[in-house]
Amino acid sequence: MGPPEGVDWTVIILTCQYKDSVQVFQRELEVRQKREQIPAGTLLLAVEDPEVRVGSGGATLNALLVAAEHLSARAGFTVVTSDVLHSAWILILHMGRDFPFDDCGRAFTCLPVENPQAPVEALVCNLDCLLDVMSHRLGPGSPPGVWVCSTDMLLSVPANPGISWDGFQGARAIALPGTPAYALSHGIYLTDPQGFVLDIYYQGTEAQIQRCVRPDGQVPLVSGVVFFSVETAERLLATHVSPPLDACTYMGLDSGARPVQLSLFFDILLCMARNVSRENFLAGRPPEMGQGDMEVADYLQGARAQLWRELRDQPLSMAYVPDGSYSYMTSSASEFLCSFTLPGDPRVQIIHSQVEETQLLKPGSSVVSCLLEGPVHLGPGSVLQHCHLRGPIHIGAGCFVNNLDTAQSEALRGLELHDLVLQGHYVRLPGSPGRAFTLVGRLDSWERQGAGTYLNIPWSEFFKKTGIRDWDLWDPDTSPTEHHLLNARLFPVLHPSRTPGPRDMLWMLDPQEDGGKALQAWRASWRLSWEQLQPHLDRAATLASRRNLFFRQALQKARCVLETRQDLSLRPLIRAAVHEGCPGPLLAMLDQVAAGARDPGVAARALACVADVLGCMAEGQGGLRSGPAANPEWVRPFSYLECGDLARGVESLAQERDKWLSRPALLVRASRHYEGAGQILIRQAVMTAQDFVSTEPVQLPAPGQWVVAECPARVDFSGGWSDTPPLAYELGGAVLGLAVRVDGRRPIGARARRILEPELWLAVGSRQDEKAVKIVCRSLDDLQDYCQPHAPGALLKAAFICAGIVHVHSELPLCQQLLQTFGGGFELHTWSELPHGSGLGTSSILAGAALAALQRAAGRAVGTEALIHAVLHLEQVLTTGGGWQDQVGGLMPGIKVGRSRPQLPLRVEVEEITVPEGFVQKLNEHLLLVYTGKTRLARNLLQDVLRSWYARLPAVVHNAHNLVQQTEECAEAFRQGSLPLLGLYLTSYWEQKKLMAPGCEPLAVRRMMDVLAPHVHGQSLAGAGGGGFLYLLTKEPQQKEVLEAVLAKTEGLGNYSVHLVEVDMQGLSLQLPGNEVST
Repeated sequence: MGPPEGVDWTVIILTCQYKDSVQVFQRELEVRQKREQIPAGTLLLAVEDPEVRVGSGGATLNALLVAAEHLSARAGFTVVTSDVLHSAWILILHMGRDFPFDDCGRAFTCLPVENPQAPVEALVCNLDCLLDVMSHRLGPGSPPGVWVCSTDMLLSVPANPGISWDGFQGARAIALPGTPAYALSHGIYLTDPQGFVLDIYYQGTEAQIQRCVRPDGQVPLVSGVVFFSVETAERLLATHVSPPLDACTYMGLDSGARPVQLSLFFDILLCMARNVSRENFLAGRPPEMGQGDMEVADYLQGARAQLWRELRDQPLSMAYVPDGSYSYMTSSASEFLCSFTLPGDPRVQIIHSQVEETQLLKPGSSVVSCLLEGPVHLGPGSVLQHCHLRGPIHIGAGCFVNNLDTAQSEALRGLELHDLVLQGHYVRLPGSPGRAFTLVGRLDSWERQGAGTYLNIPWSEFFKKTGIRDWDLWDPDTSPTEHHLLNARLFPVLHPSRTPGPRDMLWMLDPQEDGGKALQAWRASWRLSWEQLQPHLDRAATLASRRNLFFRQALQKARCVLETRQDLSLRPLIRAAVHEGCPGPLLAMLDQVAAGARDPGVAARALACVADVLGCMAEGQGGLRSGPAANPEWVRPFSYLECGDLARGVESLAQERDKWLSRPALLVRASRHYEGAGQILIRQAVMTAQDFVSTEPVQLPAPGQWVVAECPARVDFSGGWSDTPPLAYELGGAVLGLAVRVDGRRPIGARARRILEPELWLAVGSRQDEKAVKIVCRSLDDLQDYCQPHAPGALLKAAFICAGIVHVHSELPLCQQLLQTFGGGFELHTWSELPHGSGLGTSSILAGAALAALQRAAGRAVGTEALIHAVLHLEQVLTTGGGWQDQVGGLMPGIKVGRSRPQLPLRVEVEEITVPEGFVQKLNEHLLLVYTGKTRLARNLLQDVLRSWYARLPAVVHNAHNLVQQTEECAEAFRQGSLPLLGLYLTSYWEQKKLMAPGCEPLAVRRMMDVLAPHVHGQSLAGAGGGGFLYLLTKEPQQKEVLEAVLAKTEGLGNYSVHLVEVDMQGLSLQLPGNEVST
C-alpha cells in the first residue's frame, strides 16, 4: 500500500492462536510478498502460540525465539544465538483473540478502503494497513531490533511521524493521542519530560489519567506498538531458557513446562517503567489475566521476578505521534459499524463491489467485496461484506451482514432486518455440510458480566417471544450468573433432515403461528455456542471463499470496463489473478469480450489484456515482451481475424494458447502473438481511413515522362503519440507540426514514370541514379514481401499495391495486369537526404511522395487530404503501423494542427495556423536542428506505448489527455507569436514524450540538452525520441556557430552536427519536368 521504499524486513512473524490456521496465514503473508507489500528477501513465518492463553508477552517471547532459531539456522549455526539479531529488522505481528465480526480475526478484517495506486488489485485488510504503517511510517530510520505490533486496532500515522533514533537504547513504546474519557477503558503512559516511561496505567483512575494529560489536552494511549533494541531483545530472548518463562515458548512446553500467561505491556514493558517498584511489580498481575487462583498468581510472580532481573536496567522511552489516531477494535457491533461507515455522510461506500441498483443503498452505508443483483436495499449505517445476494432484499439500518451467497438470498426475502448482525461461517465438523449461520443483535454484549440481551432484548423477553428455554442454551449445572451470549448454544451446525441456513435463526425475529415447527426444528438440530464454534471455523475455506467472490466481482467490473471503454487499468487485477493462481477465469472472460465485441477497439484491448496475463504468468522470465509474432502455429487464428471472423479467430487463439502455457519462454512468445493479433484489429480499424481516399482522372503522362514529388521534413511541436492508432481513434488525436527545410533543402522525394517493359523498376537511395539500390519485379512473386518492412523496396512495393496499380492477389500475372491497364510498367525512385531514424517523419512522408508521384504517373490526381489517409492505409499494409502526424507535417505546408476524432472511420482534419506577420522569418532565425548521432527505431518504442495504452496505465492515460490539450494551447502560442511561450511548451512536450515512452532519452542526448539549456527557450527530440534530431528554439537569433562552439567543448557527444532549419510554406510539390508544377 505504501511507497516502494521502506524497512527491508529480515523476518516478519505472524502469531496465531489456532494450529490449523498456521498454513492459512503463512499463505496470506506470501501473497502479500508477491504483491510487493513485503520485500522479496524477507523471511515469512506464521507461528502458532504455544498455548491459547500465553498472552501477548508470551506470544512475543515465543515469536522472538522462533525468529532467532530460523536466522541462526540460516547463518549456519547449530544452536540458537542472539548474534543474528545484530543486523536484523524483525517485525512480530500478533493476531490476538477471536473477533465476533470476522472469522479470521481483526488482522484480516476487510476495511472500506480502495487503493487505486496499488500495483496489485486486492481487498485491503487491517493487516495491510498495519504493514504499511510499520514499513513506511513508523519503521524507517529505526536501528536493527524487534518491532512488535498488535493487530487488534485501527491505526493512522502520518507519513513522517518525527521519531528521532539518535542515541536510542532500550525499548520504545509508540503512543497515539486519545481523550481522557477514552482512557478510562484503555492503557496510557505516564512519562517524564525527557520521554522516559514512569508508569503504565490500565483503566486508570481520574487522578492517574490527569497526570498523563499532555499540553494538547490528549493522553498518550498504549497503541499496541513497541520497539526493542538489539540489546533489550537479547535480554528478553535469554529468558526462554529459564523457568518459568521457558513455558512461554514452544521449546519449554515441549519440555513439559507449565504454561504461563504474560502481557507484553503490563509485564514485559512495565518492569522497565521508572516509577514501578519491585514489590508492586511482583504483586501485580496483567489486566488480560483476570482474577485467578493463588497458585497461578505465585507462578506469575516467579515469571515477573525473572523479567525484573533481566530487563529492569533497560530504559523504556515513549514516542508520541500527535497527528496519529488509534481505535481499538472492540466487540461492540455499534462501534464496529461506526468505524466502517460514514455516519451522517451523504456518500455510500462501494468498495470492490458490483451493485446493479446503487440508488437503493442509503447514505452512510458501506458495501465491501460484494455482488448485489437486483433490488437490494441497504439502510443507513449498515455494512455488507463478502456477500453475493440476489434481490428483492431489504436490510434496514444498523445491520452487519457478512459471508452470505445467493443460496441464502431466499431466506432474506420478505424480511426487513434492523440492528442485527447476520453472518455465514465455514466450519469443519464431522458430518457437517461445512456452513453455519449466526444471528445476534447490534446492541447485544459479548461480555461475560451483566444481565445480557439477545437480539437486542433481555433474555427473559427472548424466551417468552420464542418459546426457547434456558435449558436449551445452557447445561443445568451452569450457574445463572454464568449465562451469557458467548456460551449459549444458539447456533445450529447440523440438522437431521436438511442443510442449516439463515432461516434456522431468522425465525426468532418474528415467530409465526406454525404450530411450533420452527422451534422444534431448531431444537432437533445440533447446536454450538459462539465459544464452541470458534475452534471449528474453517479459516482456509473462509479466505478461499472471499478470494473467489472478490475475483467474481472483479471480473464483472473488468468486463464492464472493457465493453464500455473506460480508461481504467486492468493490470492490477491481472497481477492479482496471476499471483493468486487463478488466471483461468480472467482469460475466459477476456476471450468472451473479444469474441463478442462489435467495436474493434474493444476486441483489440481485450486481446492486449490476454497478452498481459500471459506476460505476467511468465514472472519476468522467458525474454522480452516485444518480439516476432509470425510462428506458423498461429497462422490459422490470424487468418480468421484477417477475414473478419472475430469469434472463430478468438476461439482459435485460445485453443493455440493452451499449448503455450507450460514454461515462461512459451508464455512470452504467446503474449507476442496476442499482441500481433491485436495489431490485425488495429490495422482493420485504420483501414477505415480508405473511406477518405479518392482520386480523379487526369491526362496520362507519356512513357518516359518523370513525375517528381518533393517534400519538406516535419518537426512536431506538440501532441505526438496522440495520432498513433489506437489512440488516434480511441482518445482522439491533435498534433501541431511544422513543414521544414533542412539546410535550405526539401530532403524527401520520389519520382515515377511509365516504361514500356511490363515490369516494375524500383530504386531506393539518393537523388542520383548511380547510387540507388535497384530492384526489378517481373512477377507477383517478386512483390510478396511488400508487408515485410525490412525487405528491400518493401515501401515502394506497398505503394504500387495501395495505389491500385497492382493487385497482388489477382490470378492475372503481373505483366498482364500492367499491359492491360497501362500498356507497360513503371519505374519508381525514392530518396531521402536525412539519416535513418531521424525523427523527422521521413518514412511516412516518403510514402506520401511515392504515392503522389505514382498516382500522377498512372493518370490520377490525388488531393493532399486524400494522400494523408492513403499513407495511413499504406503503413498498415506495410505492417509498420504508425500515426498520421508525419504525413500531415510534411505534405501540408507551414504550421498546422492535425486532428482526429475518437471514432471510426478514422478521419484526419487539418487546420492551418495563422501567425503574426513576420513571425515565420523570426522563427526561422531561432530554430535549429542538431543531429545527435544516435538513431532509434520508433517501432521499438511504439510497442511499449501501445502496451501501456491498452493497459490504461493511469500515468499514460493522463499524459495522453495532456498531449491533446497542450496542442491547442501551443497553437494559441503560435497565433500570439510568442517564442518564450513556445519554448516552455516545447520543454513540456519533451517531458510528456518521456512519460509516454520511458527510455527515449539516451544519456549522450541528455548531456547535450543540458549544455544547450542556457542558450534555448526550449528543446525536444523530434518524433518518438531515442535519437535522431534534436530541435531547439534559441534565445538569440542565428546561433548556429555559437552552439557548435558550445558542443565542441563538451566531451562524449559523438558524431553530432548542427543544421539550419526553416519553415516550408509549400508542402508537397508535384512536377513534370518540362511542364509547369501541377501541385
